Amino acid sequence: MTTAETSETIDDAQSARRAKIVALVVAVSFFMQILDGTIVTTSLPQMAASFGVLPVSMSIGITVYMLTMAAFIPLAGWLGDRYGARRVFMASIAVFTIASLFCGLSENLTQFIVARAIQGAGSALMTPVGRIIVLKNARKSELVQAIALITWPALTAPVIGPLVGSFITTYASWHWNFLINLPIGAFGMALVWRFVPKGREEEVGRLDLPGFFLSALGLTLLLAALELSVKWHGGLLPVLTMLAMGAVLSFMATRHFLTVPNPLLDLSAFKIQTYAIATLSAGTASRVAINATPFLLPLLFQLGFGLSSIEAGAYLLVYFLGNLGMKAVTTPLLARLGFRTVLCFNGLIAALSIAACGFVAPDTPRAIIYVLLFVAGLSRSMEFTALNTLAFADINPAQRSSASTLSSMLQQVSMLLGVAIAAAVLNVSVALRGHENPDLLDFRWAFLVIGAIGVVSSMRFLRLPPEAGAEVSGHRIAK
Repeated sequence: MTTAETSETIDDAQSARRAKIVALVVAVSFFMQILDGTIVTTSLPQMAASFGVLPVSMSIGITVYMLTMAAFIPLAGWLGDRYGARRVFMASIAVFTIASLFCGLSENLTQFIVARAIQGAGSALMTPVGRIIVLKNARKSELVQAIALITWPALTAPVIGPLVGSFITTYASWHWNFLINLPIGAFGMALVWRFVPKGREEEVGRLDLPGFFLSALGLTLLLAALELSVKWHGGLLPVLTMLAMGAVLSFMATRHFLTVPNPLLDLSAFKIQTYAIATLSAGTASRVAINATPFLLPLLFQLGFGLSSIEAGAYLLVYFLGNLGMKAVTTPLLARLGFRTVLCFNGLIAALSIAACGFVAPDTPRAIIYVLLFVAGLSRSMEFTALNTLAFADINPAQRSSASTLSSMLQQVSMLLGVAIAAAVLNVSVALRGHENPDLLDFRWAFLVIGAIGVVSSMRFLRLPPEAGAEVSGHRIAK
């Protein structure tokens, strides 16, 4: 090996190590952010008692967090370019962490709502800007491993969050569900300061205020409608009204972005097939199935099986282990099979395992349930990582900021849409059968519908060419 080749090999190794470290740093912050969103739900009754309000009133704390986050996500790409991604990412962690402190110190519902709104604003910038940092510091050949590292929080935190929250609420107090973010946030900022390279500020135009307001209002109304549909409060009219208004504003925002010279969001990424299919069409449908499952499984085990939250947690732990188990083989599988084959056939496995969950019952042998949940976790992890990686396989540097922001916006929609569809099927089935609470048959219908969505979305990935994303996956087509 020549000196030049040796030097190139060392540079490649150093680049891969740097990309992995940066991705791990970003993943720590993502884990704190996503864990907070799931951990709080278990402590709402105790918080209601502390504030002297009804438990149902506490749902506004979750709603205001989600809506504030939706309102500020469209700004993420522009802020990252204007002030530097590293600086904005650190600021978002700081805002989130300080707001967590005030959440934990809240003495009444009003203080809590204000703190949650500020927390949502910090959260809105964290995911898209963190992803931009990873994209800037990873070569295409390193992208699969980097994206896999920042994807695991989205897979694991929703599963373990309720368990951690239940433990903290039971053995400490609800305040610690928020105060736990203080050391994690401080640690995350220290890691960013130490390991994330300083990025230069880019030349960007003035802030596109009309585009910001149209996109922020459109996304906020769409997510509010989906959230309201899950809670099944207020009837159908408010949901349909907000959906219609959100759709109209989103359409107006799209037209605005396509016609103005310096839009807040560059929509040209949707002209790239790999990005469009991974984020918008088949990708959104696939994420609907992926995101509905962690919502349905705890309800199945607690309402359908009659288990306690701790007993249900034992099943969810197996599902969580499946999510982790796939990480070691994601990169070699994508290199051997390619994105199209993985997304199609692994997607089918994921969809069928979701549908199969509807046929388990309290008398089903535990070993069978464990195997089913482990397979569901494995395939879910693989699909999520492949989708998130393929989305950025062909994105050029000029498109990164807008592409990351748009991806975050669409993922928020798909997350709530999955829960909304699952909840709607449960509610309709319960209403048609004249019951007050869902039983095993109602859950069967919900899992079947979600599984069917997964099957259809998996087939749509066949539209990809065999070489799609090959530069990222390392897949070689036989000639």
